[in-house]
Amino acid sequence: MKTLKGPAIFLAQFAGDEAPFDNLDSIGRWAASLGYKGVQIPSWDKRLFDVEKAASSKDYCDEITGTLAAHGVQVTELSTHLQGQLVAVHPAYDEMFDGFAAPEVRGNPKARQAWAVDQVKAAIKASNHMGINAHATFSGALAWPYVYPWPQRPAGLIETAFDELAKRWTPILDAAEDAGVDVCYEIHPGEDLFDGATFEMFLERVKNHPRANILYDPSHFVLQQLDYLDFIDIYADRIRMFHVKDAEFNPTGRQGVYSGYQGWAGRAGRFRSLGDGQVDFGAIFSKLAAIDFDGWAVLEWECALKHPEDGAREGAEFIKNHIIRVTEKAFDDFADGGTDEAANRRILGLG
Repeated sequence: MKTLKGPAIFLAQFAGDEAPFDNLDSIGRWAASLGYKGVQIPSWDKRLFDVEKAASSKDYCDEITGTLAAHGVQVTELSTHLQGQLVAVHPAYDEMFDGFAAPEVRGNPKARQAWAVDQVKAAIKASNHMGINAHATFSGALAWPYVYPWPQRPAGLIETAFDELAKRWTPILDAAEDAGVDVCYEIHPGEDLFDGATFEMFLERVKNHPRANILYDPSHFVLQQLDYLDFIDIYADRIRMFHVKDAEFNPTGRQGVYSGYQGWAGRAGRFRSLGDGQVDFGAIFSKLAAIDFDGWAVLEWECALKHPEDGAREGAEFIKNHIIRVTEKAFDDFADGGTDEAANRRILGLG
């Protein structure tokens, strides 16, 4: 068995215009001061990282890793959640998602999609330059508006959407294969890949591509009321990344999974800081150890109530205390009788 690496922290929710969150050096120092050993970098935030430069310059990548290494921190993965979202956008969301794109492609869905594909490929190339073998992203969504439809969906609508989604991602997955990097889709409502069934539909269409893998985040399964422990058993061979994020689901007579259009604090299902929600992390870390997952345990802080700096400080210790240092020997080795094949045959009465 293998021991998970960590604790690490996803920087997307912490980057800002004020110190120490406004540049990679100072935010790396801050993360290290809390006990984090790794940081997951949002590739769209140029206050921290220039993905185009990283794709074209290994020297720049070495500078990034050196800056963090000076604080005892390393890059766990790069993320293209925002760019991956733009690989596939239903027209209903065009205007809302335009803000994720570079100014020069806004208002032009075709150009925006091409830009997004280039961005994800650049991040994959940068990952290779940095010696990182896993990459975090979203799948985007064409079918999501029809997840709970009225009127009923026309026959073949979902199949057509997933055929197109696979067509758009296959060249990216092929580039990832060339670079030796796994593309890890965060299974997430709002994306076409939001549960196990949809991931399987996609996987079939990309011909079980070896680089099509999973970023496991149990919080999104709590909000869907999906069995997040069984998910690990089913998809053990595809889980290559792990976001440690807590959540709770408290349905009432007024609202449930769909949350009545309420703000985050008023929803039946809401994200919480580590230890404040309902996720059984003891069971999750045990299962991940048992399946030989040797990736990073990365805090993604999103909480409807707690201040992010408190969540980050508490999260480092929480993850550290949950990582299982796996044993190198069986607990009952002391009772080993030292038998051999001949003895085993005698024990079984086989002569």
